[in-house]
Amino acid sequence: MKARTVLGAALGTVGGAVLGNRLLKRRAGDLENPLVGIERTYRWRGIETQYTVAGDPNDPDVLLLHGVYAGASSHEFEPIVDRLAEDYHVYAVDLPGFGRSERPPLVYSATLYAEFVRDFAGEVTDEPIVVASSLSGSFAVEAADETDFERLVLICPTDETADERPWVRTLLRTPIVGTTLYNLLASKPSIRHFYDRDGYYDSDRADPEEVQYAWDSAHQPGARYAPASFAAGTLDPDFDLETELAALETPTTLVWGRDAELVPLRDGRDLAAAADLDLVVIDYATQLPHAEHPDEFVEYLRAELPQANVEE
Repeated sequence: MKARTVLGAALGTVGGAVLGNRLLKRRAGDLENPLVGIERTYRWRGIETQYTVAGDPNDPDVLLLHGVYAGASSHEFEPIVDRLAEDYHVYAVDLPGFGRSERPPLVYSATLYAEFVRDFAGEVTDEPIVVASSLSGSFAVEAADETDFERLVLICPTDETADERPWVRTLLRTPIVGTTLYNLLASKPSIRHFYDRDGYYDSDRADPEEVQYAWDSAHQPGARYAPASFAAGTLDPDFDLETELAALETPTTLVWGRDAELVPLRDGRDLAAAADLDLVVIDYATQLPHAEHPDEFVEYLRAELPQANVEE
């Protein structure tokens, strides 16, 4: 094949990738706030982060921290925010790099997110009950060393998502190749696969609107930077979660979906045994028991936190 032909084919491939990336970006509309409540902005280290507040300010504060994955946002808690707001003053935040918050091209890390949780909780909330999902559970545990939390409720928490491969982060951050690879990872079929395999026991509970919102979130400007760190394993904390939980003074409860595979129930049992923690298991659920069974999840909170219903 002549060099001119090879060069033409290469340029055509690159041009097609650039065009495809631009089209996907245009197809993703602006994200609307999916939650009941009042949206506010918290400016942290020059980053504008968005959060929603719902419920009576006189009720105990609850801070909701969504999991970390392509398309992640506070939308994860949409099924429970209005239910929780009946008894609690709820804060649902979009972490930096996700949802409606700004997504600057930072090198995101576990320490950065733990410091964000610490500062947000300390400056915006009042000794909150923190409900954190998956990897965000580790961020909350790290933040708890320097922050007054009333209690931690950790949903399938983990401290290890992948072997650390910084080159993956570098690759995904490149303008053309990285954006193209990221768009494949954050495609609707990929997002749907995540919900079907790891998010829900009954995949029919993940409706098309939820998938669409996650896809839109995953294709906002700068959306690939935080997931690039996640895919590279560089958002995993530098500590052992079991050890940290055992030393933690903050009252903590673990919540697990019985059929979780990504972070299996046996991990929850090991954590609970090693750190002497309560473990709540929700049947017919995997990684998102709070989204799949919101009534059962909120019922647990009300039962386990009776002081939340007592007027001071």
